[in-house]
Amino acid sequence: MKLYIYDHCPFCVRARMIFGLRDVAVEEVVLLNDDEATPIGLIGAKQVPILQKPDGSHMGESLDIVRFIDEYAGKGRLKAEIRPQVQAWFDQISEYYNKLVQPRDVMLGLPEFATQSAIDYFVGKKEKTIGNFQTNLSKTGQYLKRAAAGLAELETLVCSPDALSAELGMEDIIVFPVLRNLTMVRGLEMPPKVLAYVQKMSEQSKVPLYFDRAL
Repeated sequence: MKLYIYDHCPFCVRARMIFGLRDVAVEEVVLLNDDEATPIGLIGAKQVPILQKPDGSHMGESLDIVRFIDEYAGKGRLKAEIRPQVQAWFDQISEYYNKLVQPRDVMLGLPEFATQSAIDYFVGKKEKTIGNFQTNLSKTGQYLKRAAAGLAELETLVCSPDALSAELGMEDIIVFPVLRNLTMVRGLEMPPKVLAYVQKMSEQSKVPLYFDRAL
């Protein structure tokens, strides 16, 4: 199987997680961010992740991929329920998360941004949504204050380092990608239980963190 991804993409991290958690082999293929032809040719839309299944067909949509591989692996199923408090936390952090992360995405030396045209493509698209990247970077301090409050709230919802609810589930699939990408933000401090969870989930899912290149 092949999984077409961008390294920075939280939806791609969702799909990458299930392969690691269920110990299923996959070849990861990182596309340039401005490569429209490949994803459109595979699934008719410019989006990732895209999974090439064992039968050679392709599927998109991160959560569909998660459910497909979870069943394919035959090692039990992820807990489907998401606590309302966890969903509320996810919705709240989404209000400023991209403003912290997206301006940094293009500064990390990631393979999807290996060309200037790929960088320009991404910046042009995302600035239409979050505003000027440099302006957002200059507001890092105020976003970090909001993030600190959000992470303190999440600390109360972490039941185990192994899984948010103490049992691997869809909560982990939606929350870990956000936390993983926040590790690229220098100065962001995670409370102890959140940090232990992020580190253990990275190990379990085989999705590396960004602490070593935080900006």
